[in-house]
Amino acid sequence: MRHDQFIGQVQARARLPDRAHAERACRATLETLGERVPEGLADNLAAQLPHEIGENLRRTEVYGGMGSGTGFDRHEFIRRVADRAGVKEPQAAYLVRVVMEVAGEATTGRVLDKVGESLPPDIRPLVLSGSHGSIE
Repeated sequence: MRHDQFIGQVQARARLPDRAHAERACRATLETLGERVPEGLADNLAAQLPHEIGENLRRTEVYGGMGSGTGFDRHEFIRRVADRAGVKEPQAAYLVRVVMEVAGEATTGRVLDKVGESLPPDIRPLVLSGSHGSIE
């Protein structure tokens, strides 16, 4: 999937007013995910995404250190996305679901399943549920 297609899918599915909002949603979601999952896994996912989008995962890596994989819960995950995207928390939760759904379609193999497996049970459904239906 190309960058323009990825952003267009996020914009359409999330019903965002323009591409800038879609770009911000992708950046906010993937930077936060990059902080939460192990560094190597963030790299694996980034490698399968369009370069400009994958760089959002790499932006939070700590080279030569302990790596990412910072422990925080679902509420903090959503709060960070909301702050970065400039939206309220309920919308941020939905944006995460949309961005990750599109990311799942852009990747092959089990990389998104591995991302989900690396997350605690309270965050996992947010990342793997897709944009439709309930996640509770």
